[in-house]
Order: sequence, then C-alpha cells, then structure tokens
Amino acid sequence: MMKHYSYIPQGTCSRQIDIDVDDNGCVQNVSFMGGCHGNLQGICALIRGMKAEDVKARLQGIRCGAKPTSCPDQLATALEEMGF
Repeated sequence: MMKHYSYIPQGTCSRQIDIDVDDNGCVQNVSFMGGCHGNLQGICALIRGMKAEDVKARLQGIRCGAKPTSCPDQLATALEEMGF
C-alpha cells in the first residue's frame, strides 16, 4: 500500500509536490508542479527507490540562490511532515 501526500511548498517556484512512499519507507514517485522542470525531473529520478529518511537527510538545507529554501529542501520538509 502506498502512502500519498500532496504538499504546497513555501518560498519556491514550484506550486505543489506530490509524493508516494511505499510500506517499506521507499520513495516510489515524486512530481513537482512548476519549478525548474528538467532539474526537478532529475531529482525525482535519482531519489526513486531511496529510503525517504535518506532523501530527507540529503536534501534538507539546500538553498536556491539567496532564498532560504529550495524545491529539494521543501521536498525534505514534506517528507518530515509525512513522518520520515
């Protein structure tokens, strides 16, 4: 069974992040609405199959330019809200 979560990011160009995590805590699918399409597709492909807690640890704190956050950092925040 998949756990699905939709998250509205704050302070980024993306407008929504949809996340599916399986019962083993592995990310099965992530999609971003808005943002830098190519970069975000790459991130989604690279994290597919990874443990959600590992994804969170790697992406947390990444900044976009002078912004205090980024799309990857917001994904980490969403995973935190999911309990990972």
